[in-house]
Amino acid sequence: MFTDLTALIAASARWLLAAYQPPTGALSLALAEAQARQATALAAALCYPTSMDVQLLQLLAPSGSHRLDWLTGCAPHHDDTETAWRTWVDETVVSWAACLLAEPALAARAHQALAATEHHTETGSLQRLTHPSTLDSEAAALLRHPDLLEGIAVLHRPQLLQRLHVHGAG
Repeated sequence: MFTDLTALIAASARWLLAAYQPPTGALSLALAEAQARQATALAAALCYPTSMDVQLLQLLAPSGSHRLDWLTGCAPHHDDTETAWRTWVDETVVSWAACLLAEPALAARAHQALAATEHHTETGSLQRLTHPSTLDSEAAALLRHPDLLEGIAVLHRPQLLQRLHVHGAG
């Protein structure tokens, strides 16, 4: 069932990496990608917690990256083969992932809330997301920077906090 969210998770993580690029180097890219995938996997599992939610997503399709691209100024190339993946980006998942990347404590709370979903055994280890090492933090400096992520995180933060039963500062 979680594999039904694979395309959404991959596209949303790819969008985050394109918008908040890691430092150069293969290790930095791999560590940043792991964190982006963990954040989007957790966000997707919370956003679409049941098989019915996943089926509705498959029927209605994700929102795409148009609004996110506009908000961040991350304009895609106009080659159809290069931008087709952007149709699988889900704005809510990206927003929730941004919240989780910016606040490891919130990510840990979200990981606990995962037990209430049908995906509770399918996300794997979330160690890099919930307890990032110094190397993880350096590799994803832009991807985890709260000020840079705020424009995206604010879009759907209230819904995430409501889902997690957390009272936010505003």
